[in-house]
Amino acid sequence: MMHSGLRGKLAVVLVEMAYVTLTAGLYAGWQQKALGFRSRLLGNLTVAAAVPGLSQLLDWMAHRALDAAAPARATLAVCIFAGISALFHLYVMRRGAFLTGHAGRSLLDDFRHMPRLIAGFVSAPPRYLATLILRLAHASAAMTQAVME
Repeated sequence: MMHSGLRGKLAVVLVEMAYVTLTAGLYAGWQQKALGFRSRLLGNLTVAAAVPGLSQLLDWMAHRALDAAAPARATLAVCIFAGISALFHLYVMRRGAFLTGHAGRSLLDDFRHMPRLIAGFVSAPPRYLATLILRLAHASAAMTQAVME
């Protein structure tokens, strides 16, 4: 965006602010609704991929239609951030945070739980990887034992 000048940068920011303001609650509602799908996998994919993917596609289209397109590198960065953000949403929503209606708690209560939720989210990939390595090691040892017998 460095080469687009102040007017170009301002247009990109204004389009983004308007788009997010108008659509954030809608997308969050769809994500919360997806938590109730019979198939947990389908719900997870909807929350973590389908809704953010649709959001990013429509965001990109809004920028293009209003001649306020962000540069490709900025779009890629936003998509990566949106993906990580969607995974975080899935993680916290599956733990009862940031839900509305009868499923939700107070916003203050959700914020009280944020340090624990953030720590759990950040530590989830290393914990998953460690569990996977242990399972593979156990399976390998079992196969070796079976071959030896």
